[in-house]
Amino acid sequence: MTHSRKHAPDQKIRRDGGRAIYRSRAHDLQNIYVSLKQWRIFHAVIDCGGFAEAAKTLHLSQSTISYTVAKLQEQLGTTLLKTEGRKAALTVEGRALLERSRHVLKEAIELETFARNLGQGWGGDVRLMVDHSFPSTLLMRALGYFSQAGRGAAQVRLSEVATLQAEDMLRDTTVDLAITGRVPLGFLGEPLLEVEYVPVAHPDHPLLHLGRDVTSADLGQQTQIGIGHPQERERGGSGLQRWLMSSIDSVLEAVSECLGYAWLPQHRIQRWLDDGRLVRLPLGDKRVNKSMLYLIHGRPWAASPAAGRLADVLRSTAVAAHHDADRSG
Repeated sequence: MTHSRKHAPDQKIRRDGGRAIYRSRAHDLQNIYVSLKQWRIFHAVIDCGGFAEAAKTLHLSQSTISYTVAKLQEQLGTTLLKTEGRKAALTVEGRALLERSRHVLKEAIELETFARNLGQGWGGDVRLMVDHSFPSTLLMRALGYFSQAGRGAAQVRLSEVATLQAEDMLRDTTVDLAITGRVPLGFLGEPLLEVEYVPVAHPDHPLLHLGRDVTSADLGQQTQIGIGHPQERERGGSGLQRWLMSSIDSVLEAVSECLGYAWLPQHRIQRWLDDGRLVRLPLGDKRVNKSMLYLIHGRPWAASPAAGRLADVLRSTAVAAHHDADRSG
């Protein structure tokens, strides 16, 4: 009669010459005698200043507190507390174990919180792609709200790109959410936030020394600095001189060197306007261009609950910003 040897599902087994060799890990062999509850009671005695105070705080009897701490010391084989008058003081060993056990208890609490959040749909990574022109303060505010609500259970992988780069990246099925100024064919986008662009140049730029409003013909004779993919040159028309950069920072540097003028999001350049490093071009009635940014689900057929929650946070943050702008205006 043969007997099959049972083993844990996660126990590693290696076969050597037909013989089964069971490879146990440290936590398979080491028994754990002390519970998290015992550490919690030990912490309460120290933090509350004594056994009676800990009993009141934890709503337990004083005898339960005393027994738990005594049992803890017995199981560890180490004296944690010594009596000084009517108070219990830490021994050297007790102080060392107190600090280590606080870390263990903190990790256990965070693990349980993480597990609960997973059950509520906060788990997993969210890949978010954002157009350069989206206000960074709003983005950071939204990510802060998302992190606080999910208690860190969901991680965000953020990419900031130019508009045409966003179109290319959306074809990659790993992008969960995108905020961009154009909705590519085959995707659905919902209006999220309107951004104002203003025409600016260095104070020494020729356009600012015409002594009159700047016309379209004047603009056509100067170099425009923009953000985008090199293929975007075709969209500007054959007569327009354009230099395309990969980021707003690069555009600002080029404009500040008087290499050309640019249409830039007002929220990104306000401090440059305030300190005089840049000046608005006098275009008469056409002093501001407005462009809508859209929120797009990159793969709606496989959207995770975390991606849906982040989309909700982005919407509510954008709505709040719009209302604040209306009140201040």
